[in-house]
Amino acid sequence: MAQVTNFFVGANSGEGFQNLFPEMVDLEDTYDLMILKGGPGVGKATFMREVGRSMEQAGTPVEYLWCSGDPDSLDGVVLPDLRCAVVDGTAPHVIEPRYPAAVDRYVDLGRFYDLTAAKASADEAKAHTHAYQAAYVRAYRNLRAARQVELDTVSAVQKTFDRERAERRADGILYRELRRPGGQQGKTTRRFLGTITHKGYLWRFDSVETLCPKVYEISDSWELAGGMLARFHEAAVENGWNTIACMAPEDPSRLEHLLVPGLGLAFVTSRPGMDYGKKPFRRIRLDAMTEPSGKARLRFQTRMAALLREEGVTALKEAKRNHDRLEAVYNPYVDFEGVRALAAIETGRLLSYLK
Repeated sequence: MAQVTNFFVGANSGEGFQNLFPEMVDLEDTYDLMILKGGPGVGKATFMREVGRSMEQAGTPVEYLWCSGDPDSLDGVVLPDLRCAVVDGTAPHVIEPRYPAAVDRYVDLGRFYDLTAAKASADEAKAHTHAYQAAYVRAYRNLRAARQVELDTVSAVQKTFDRERAERRADGILYRELRRPGGQQGKTTRRFLGTITHKGYLWRFDSVETLCPKVYEISDSWELAGGMLARFHEAAVENGWNTIACMAPEDPSRLEHLLVPGLGLAFVTSRPGMDYGKKPFRRIRLDAMTEPSGKARLRFQTRMAALLREEGVTALKEAKRNHDRLEAVYNPYVDFEGVRALAAIETGRLLSYLK
């Protein structure tokens, strides 16, 4: 059975759309990257599902990258053993070839539109486009407000954090788990393990279970774990282990989870709304290393941030509804058999690389 993992390279946040698409693959070490072009409803996700399904059947590892706007839809598929991938290269994560044909290339799905029929529906397409874009503006406005309230709370609690105690705990873990050398300096792949979506928060802890049987769960409600995880990451890379650094959607410079597949070792942050929910190998209780005052105010701010995020989710739902309506306008004018036929041709090319 093929190894299957699930991540995101785009995320919704108080700063708008967070984009790790340029880091989806290392183009200096990629053989073939297909960049899908084509508008709404043209079959980009269908194409990627066909590729992923066929490569799973062939037994090669498949990494699915899901869409933050619709977590049931795909933004990309990575085939690490083949050094190949396919990605949606359209807005809001436009990708263009850096080494055209030699490494990365366009795959034009726009050819499968019936242009005459689509142009007859121009007014309807414009109305739904404007509606879903306006909903995203409202969503990000609410998420930004929630983040500002949250940052005030986080700042107050962090002032009481016993960093020396946390450092001692980290020292012990480094000594036990991350001393063993793994070869040359390791490589880092950056991903999001989850994001807020029109369904609320969604986290793919299943990928942790797939790659890492030994899990340290860090109980952290106040963004305290970043420094500890950075130390673990640095040690792993220096000792030669490849890592998957899962960044915080609200701040992609801050580590939220760290996976070291070569050691079968993971460090995951757990908090309300991002609950690991399984029995870990060890639990690190960073929340217990704080002594916040003004707890009534903290509870009020936490509720306020949650209410603002709920409004953000409501707007994301509206964006999804309008995007679905937009795709419904185009779907009748798309030659999906042509899309699947092209996917089969490209899948055949990928399968030839296995030989």
